[in-house]
Amino acid sequence: MAKKLRIDKVLSTIGCGSRAEIKRYCKYGIISVNGDVVSNPGLQVDPENDEIMFEGKVVHYREFVYLMLNKPDGYISATFDKFDPIVLDLIDAEYLIYEPFPVGRLDKDTEGLLVITNDGKLSHRVLSPKKHVPKTYYAKIDGLVTEEDIKAFEKGVTLDDGYETMPAQLNILVSGETSEIELTIHEGKFHQVKRMFESVGKKVVYLKRLSMGKLKLDESLALGEYRELTEEEIKQMEER
Repeated sequence: MAKKLRIDKVLSTIGCGSRAEIKRYCKYGIISVNGDVVSNPGLQVDPENDEIMFEGKVVHYREFVYLMLNKPDGYISATFDKFDPIVLDLIDAEYLIYEPFPVGRLDKDTEGLLVITNDGKLSHRVLSPKKHVPKTYYAKIDGLVTEEDIKAFEKGVTLDDGYETMPAQLNILVSGETSEIELTIHEGKFHQVKRMFESVGKKVVYLKRLSMGKLKLDESLALGEYRELTEEEIKQMEER
């Protein structure tokens, strides 16, 4: 059965005005559903199947939005910050009316895959420690990364606060004075990738998230660009 919602909720959610304003608009005859003028702001409608018109234009409502952002350096993964630009500054107003938020956090200087949505239940499932959703990162490391580091990460390392990480999969791409690696972790502690390398005496100098679950960053997105996720990609976020 289709989900029914009040017409004032539908229109206020998509930015046509506050509920109080929608109530006034109902008196002006500028709202219609399936060709019938609406006078009752509490009218129950099926936003997926009913034709809803506001000021002569068809409006489209959806409950959730799901966006993939290629996060650039310098942006905070938050919905508000007093001092720094936030990732939502990169998102157009047509999506901001749904009050989306980032799923998890990437450090200010970290780039790559960041999902932005207003689906709180999905976000909770993806971030839940019980789910152990894998996240893969590409990093440049100041220092020689070796097989010993691979073994250490496979066992789990002890961070500066005494926390012992879950086993992680370290893949060395380039080993040298500046090494390049890919690392897959199954939890999301504060600054975890950076702190894991600090635990073995090395420093991360560049970090980029490549994937979350089976969802991979669309490399055709330039830094700061985003697009909507497909239905399949939404499911991939929770897959291991």
